[in-house]
Amino acid sequence: MARGGAGLTAPARAGSGHRTAVGVAAAVVLGFLGLFFAWPVAAILGLGAGGGVTGVLADPATWRLVAFTLGQAAGSTLLALLAGMPLAYVLARVAIPGKAVLRAMIMVPFVLPTLVVGMAFRALLGGADGVSVLGIMLANGFFNVAVVARTVGGLWTHLDRRVEDTARSLGASRLRAFTSVTLPALLPALGSALAVVFLFCSTSFGVVLVLGGGQYRTLETEIYLRTVQLLDLRGAAALSLLQLAAVVASLVIAALARRRRETALRLRKAEETARPPQGGEWWVVGAAGVVVAALATPVVSLLLRSVSTRDGWSLAGYRALAGTGERGTLQVSGIDAALNSVRTAADATWLSLLIGLLASFVLIGVQRRTTAEVLDTVLMLPLGVSAVTVGFGYLVTLDALPGDLRTSPLLVPFAQALVVTPLVIRMVLPVLRSIDTRLRQAAATLGANPWRVRWEIDVPLAARAVVAAAGFGFVVALGEFGATSFLARPDTPTLPVAIGRLVSRPGELNSQMAYAACALLMIVTIVAVIAIERVRGRTESVGEF
Repeated sequence: MARGGAGLTAPARAGSGHRTAVGVAAAVVLGFLGLFFAWPVAAILGLGAGGGVTGVLADPATWRLVAFTLGQAAGSTLLALLAGMPLAYVLARVAIPGKAVLRAMIMVPFVLPTLVVGMAFRALLGGADGVSVLGIMLANGFFNVAVVARTVGGLWTHLDRRVEDTARSLGASRLRAFTSVTLPALLPALGSALAVVFLFCSTSFGVVLVLGGGQYRTLETEIYLRTVQLLDLRGAAALSLLQLAAVVASLVIAALARRRRETALRLRKAEETARPPQGGEWWVVGAAGVVVAALATPVVSLLLRSVSTRDGWSLAGYRALAGTGERGTLQVSGIDAALNSVRTAADATWLSLLIGLLASFVLIGVQRRTTAEVLDTVLMLPLGVSAVTVGFGYLVTLDALPGDLRTSPLLVPFAQALVVTPLVIRMVLPVLRSIDTRLRQAAATLGANPWRVRWEIDVPLAARAVVAAAGFGFVVALGEFGATSFLARPDTPTLPVAIGRLVSRPGELNSQMAYAACALLMIVTIVAVIAIERVRGRTESVGEF
């Protein structure tokens, strides 16, 4: 009898090695998530478990806050849906020149820093006079149009339009054919997109902070207020529990819809379904053009505001970035803050790529579908839990670790990586799942170990998605404001944190600097998105963002 593993067949040895590799990767991912997410959040929530929850839940003001949070999120989601559907149709069904540019223009609002979006709408709506519920919903809808357009458009591309054409030939109107044939097939993508958009809108921070003006608050901004200004940790923890319940519900709905969407993508072969617009399709193209113009309006408004002063056009705000603002508002110059942003975003990117790729490897390697879905939902939690809760949890817990990470320059990148990692997973995982498993099985049969299989099969096929995820993650980390505003030290602020401080202080120079910094972030984002779209190529219809 052969001894040790000598008598095992190649598939058996590969299967054993695969399970070991998945176990090691899962331990790394769950260890990171437990240490830098679950522990800090649990510590903060534990502060509210000693009696604060009952008092907060019994307060009618709490439920008015919940009602406003959910109401504005629902309204914003509806606006994103109405604006995103014509774009989804054009991306999937209409052959027009410049579609790559159109994809980039749609994606720009989603990756803009929330603080920049808030400032753009503040400039568009007239400064402090523009504070309104409608302004908040418009900004949140603007921010999330891309989620609807890209997610729904990705599935729409895979639908065989001959089925709809057959319904038309049998006498159905264009609307009847859409509602009876196309819409039911799109429901998995619609459910996934709407759940994600609702999640983003209900946890919006920078937009509500800028446009709410203290008059309108959501759970996210109220948690920030109670933690930072009122030091009401029990009340903030109780509100975090309410927010966590809403987040989990949204993630579960999104996971169920995502499973149906991925099944639909597997069942349909991707074919070229776009054709030149005909007849009534021109109305959809026109509606998409109006939406694109509407998306560009806040961007142009902010760029114009950055060079507008009381005395006319001027680059004073840009020149002032070399200083610290009016009366030393900042402890460092705007240029130093921008360099801090680049450094922290770079660290957050490589860290989120490492964890995100390992997590994707685990999710495609887990045999039990229920286990994979639960793990997928857990990995998405950092997207919805209050960044303020996570940030304050770091300050409460991380002193227990060797070296006291609270003073480490990696503290902010760790927090940013928590936000970026779920987005990396959502971009890379669908591409990995679309790879024919027979390719991996053939490589394993020929004796390749699990890591060699991934290197030879998955890496070449998913390389574009990984590079795009890296660029996407860098841009998102560059503009992250929620957790960073709480963790960044005054002598090492990032550019979004510096913008927040400039906006909160009086003075024309501070305002000009803030708008100039927002414009720079916007320009960097636009350039990055164009580059990402060129790298992604045809994989854009597979991922979710």
